[in-house]
Amino acid sequence: MGVTEAGITDASADKANAAETPEYQSYLAAHPETEAVEFLITDSNGVLRGKWAPAGSISKAFKEGVNFPMSMFGLDVWGREVMETGLHVDTGDRDGFCKAGKGTLRSVPWADRPTAQTILTMHTERGQPFHGDPRNALERVKERIEAAGYTPCVAMELEFYLVDPKAQPHANGMLPPVFQGVGGPAPQNMYALSDLAQYSHVFSDIWSFGKAQGLPIDTMVSEAAPGQFEVNLKHRPDALAAADDAVMLRRLVTEVARRHGLKATFMAKPYIDIAGNGLHVHVSLLDRDGNNIFSEERGGEGKLKNSIAGLIESMQAMTLVFVPTFNGYRRLQPGSYAPTTASWGHNNRSVGIRIPASPPEARRLEHRIAGADANPYLVMAAILAGMLEGLERNLQPPPAVNINAYEEMVPRLPDDMGEAIRLFERSDFARRAFGLEYRSLFAHLKRAELREFEREITPLERMTYL
Repeated sequence: MGVTEAGITDASADKANAAETPEYQSYLAAHPETEAVEFLITDSNGVLRGKWAPAGSISKAFKEGVNFPMSMFGLDVWGREVMETGLHVDTGDRDGFCKAGKGTLRSVPWADRPTAQTILTMHTERGQPFHGDPRNALERVKERIEAAGYTPCVAMELEFYLVDPKAQPHANGMLPPVFQGVGGPAPQNMYALSDLAQYSHVFSDIWSFGKAQGLPIDTMVSEAAPGQFEVNLKHRPDALAAADDAVMLRRLVTEVARRHGLKATFMAKPYIDIAGNGLHVHVSLLDRDGNNIFSEERGGEGKLKNSIAGLIESMQAMTLVFVPTFNGYRRLQPGSYAPTTASWGHNNRSVGIRIPASPPEARRLEHRIAGADANPYLVMAAILAGMLEGLERNLQPPPAVNINAYEEMVPRLPDDMGEAIRLFERSDFARRAFGLEYRSLFAHLKRAELREFEREITPLERMTYL
């Protein structure tokens, strides 16, 4: 290894130069064949929106930003304008400037031509983070908890069904998941290696494409119902990057399934008689020296309980964030392993917050309420804000639930979307966590969604009453 005149090794000089090179320049130097870029924005409903552009636009996204209308964050789940949000024609439908998130510029392995993708964050004309962007909501909470001296170490788990679009639909028109015929569900085969093996071509692509995108994919399992699977992500000491990972993983799984003639659905409860899809979040907090403050070896029981107490206190008001769809409330059923109570316990999968069995240094909490179709940025922001309040106010949780939480006399979570909206929009915690403007915006979006479902006459109603 040579040495420069300044006495620095060539390797060290190269590392210093690499640190000064903008991310997009490093990417394009490594991928000179890139022809296009996909700009991705996650709206409040968790829906990815954006546009395709030539590769030359990448640098703009990292500098001044790419123009998008702010009203993008005032769309309902179907992509229609919700006027009550105040983001549409009554404000002139103004543009914001969307800048690429650090570390989100990655290749798109499934694309037909050499393509990159990057996640964008909305800013105002004056360069301030736009209040309507969920990614900014998480960034604000992340800054608050880090200012208090804690670094969240986060991992997410996503459940989904694989569906064959060529299969014979059920009587209600719903396509069955793989391994399930029109006559009813196949036998439960939880953790079946044979199910993974049968779709090894799908999961092999998820592995390889995830590696190409730098996603920290950990384990893959066959889940609680026929055709249901789960992909777990490794822990990251960066809550924003972990939420980005979940967004990218959901897109990757969807595109890989499409590539193999299948559909992947993250719908919270696609089938009434079998398990729903959850988004489970594992969180520990590190101190300024990188130590886990929940570790039993470091006397972390008190801070763990403070954090749990903050989550329990805010759980009912935050249910709308964790379960943001009309369908999601069908998932919250007793005995389903989807929580129905504001509860916690050790190594107990019937509670809302579980303390998994783990070595002392890896002690963490698992937040089990969110559906797989929830917005990862909002979910993570609500969890971290709750934990921070518990720590700052030295809150104490109710007693742990050590048996079946579905039968315990503990506070119930809202069991319908209307109640969840009312609790959220009146919540002081929601105002503190997300700001008054975003609390109002999100409530308007979800109320517009609820109205559409309340106006719909279902096939069952017609069959029964016509």
